[in-house]
Amino acid sequence: MTTEPPLKDSLFDAPPIAEQERMVEAILFASAEPVTLREMEARMPHGSDPAEAMAHLRRRYEGRGVHVVRVGDAWAMRTAPDLGFLMQKETVESRKLSRAAIETLAIVAYHQPVTRAEIEEIRGVSVSRGTVDQLLEMDWIRFGRRKMSPGRPVTFVVTQTFLDHFGLESARDLPGLKELRAAGLLDNRAPPDGGPDRDAGDAEDDAIDVDQGEMFEE
Repeated sequence: MTTEPPLKDSLFDAPPIAEQERMVEAILFASAEPVTLREMEARMPHGSDPAEAMAHLRRRYEGRGVHVVRVGDAWAMRTAPDLGFLMQKETVESRKLSRAAIETLAIVAYHQPVTRAEIEEIRGVSVSRGTVDQLLEMDWIRFGRRKMSPGRPVTFVVTQTFLDHFGLESARDLPGLKELRAAGLLDNRAPPDGGPDRDAGDAEDDAIDVDQGEMFEE
């Protein structure tokens, strides 16, 4: 009695891991946005293991001018932090971001998922629709799941674009209070009597210049 060999999952063997590493490298190099392992797997031949290929690729790029970094649940190729000065322009570009927008962004980052009412409670002033719309248009925050509370209010969370922009792997890597104040994300002034030091109108209109190198570093 003869025994038939077990059936394989595919008629073709997966490419060697070295070839898979090259495929992953090509995908990351050509992608403007971070790419997830699932997206890589969908592009690669059947049976490929992008996770293992990524581990090999990360080791290969250790100490190089370009690093393979994790951004949320995705991966990207980025300039080594110590070589960032080579990418700086001679001219300093500035954009205006309202203090309300900065404070709202910081609250979302540290308290996500958070509702508009919770943001207003933390800030002590109301949040205008324009402030939220600005952060949504920048793709720094997005709508999260609705809370299981009366009215089912929508929540806000930071995006992968936000993490990528500030070089964070996840929201757990956010800086402490000292770094936030240095970047202008927290007001150094102590509000009188423990209350808000400005009213809602002042907060929305108090636009500040944010240096390109601090808040909008390309």
